[in-house]
Amino acid sequence: MNAVGIDVSKGKSMVAIMRPFGEIVSTPFEIKHTSSDINSLVELINSN
Repeated sequence: MNAVGIDVSKGKSMVAIMRPFGEIVSTPFEIKHTSSDINSLVELINSN
């Protein structure tokens, strides 16, 4: 099972994704709180 960390702030969030034992799927990246960015995040999470 993957772990998704999300640091939520006003207007944007920082996201990082890791697999068990610390394997990095995605280094921290920023998303805006828009439908397109959130949908892209959901697609990324579902593809891993």
